[in-house]
Amino acid sequence: MTVALHILIFLVSCLFLAFAGKWLINALLRIAKALCWKEFVVAFFIMAFAGSLPNFFVGVSAALRGIPELSFGDVLGGNLADMTLILALAVLFSKGLPASSKTIQTSSIFTLAVAVLPMLLILDGTLGRGDGIVLFLFFIMYIVWLFSKDERFQKIYDNKSPRPVHKQPKVFLKDFGIIVFGILLILLAAQGIVTSASFFADYFVLPLALIGILIVGLGNCLPEAYFSIVAAKKGEGWLVLGDLMGSIVVASTLVLGTVALINPIVIDNFSPFVIARLFLFIAAFFFLLFVKTGQKVTRKEAIFLLGIYITFLIAEVLFH
Repeated sequence: MTVALHILIFLVSCLFLAFAGKWLINALLRIAKALCWKEFVVAFFIMAFAGSLPNFFVGVSAALRGIPELSFGDVLGGNLADMTLILALAVLFSKGLPASSKTIQTSSIFTLAVAVLPMLLILDGTLGRGDGIVLFLFFIMYIVWLFSKDERFQKIYDNKSPRPVHKQPKVFLKDFGIIVFGILLILLAAQGIVTSASFFADYFVLPLALIGILIVGLGNCLPEAYFSIVAAKKGEGWLVLGDLMGSIVVASTLVLGTVALINPIVIDNFSPFVIARLFLFIAAFFFLLFVKTGQKVTRKEAIFLLGIYITFLIAEVLFH
């Protein structure tokens, strides 16, 4: 197939991800409102998991095709984008994101540790099945810690105008159908992204990991970007930060752990990760600093984070 066709496949796949993510998130939020779910459930179990579905399906597809390094690049690039680009956009579309919640404050430290953990585990050149188990254990630790907090279990999400399920079963079933369709569409888009990314790597003689960092990671952030901007406009800063932190944790532990168990990730050449690894540490440091200082992410800080991501892109292009 020609380069133009693979570019079309990739762009269409990204559009599928954007629309499927939007439909999926909106349907889940309507169901959460109808079932009177708590804010904690909405923030983590809906947003973080829904936002990580593209990473998960791309990772599993890449592992089954024998190219798990694509997933590693995807998660690395996605985490970097979440802590800089996506957070910056959310702040710029709002008046700043408050981060005074004790859960958010403590979770930010765990998020920083988990974001860099895969980079440390793969220093020997392999993210093997043992490393995958370690990542799973960190994921379980995070879940157990979250369940030990009752801060967000006390408030129902968007309870201003609840719509009981029993009064509109057809609407509930329609939303459930949208969720199923959205997941199938994301799965299809993941196949298209993996296929096109593999072609680009061969055609342009580029490492798959680099394709994952620069292109796939950013494409998979589209659903999170949409939700973060929408939530920020509504003044739900805690939801944005909870979603981004949860997505980073899920991608770095559950997704990479699953990929490593299916097909261990072997990195023979670390050159594609030199720039990305440096900027990941920089992004993680300033992400934690801005969340901790003043307990609010301001617009000036958002512009700084946006500058980090733009500098990262320029550095990657010039380096390679």
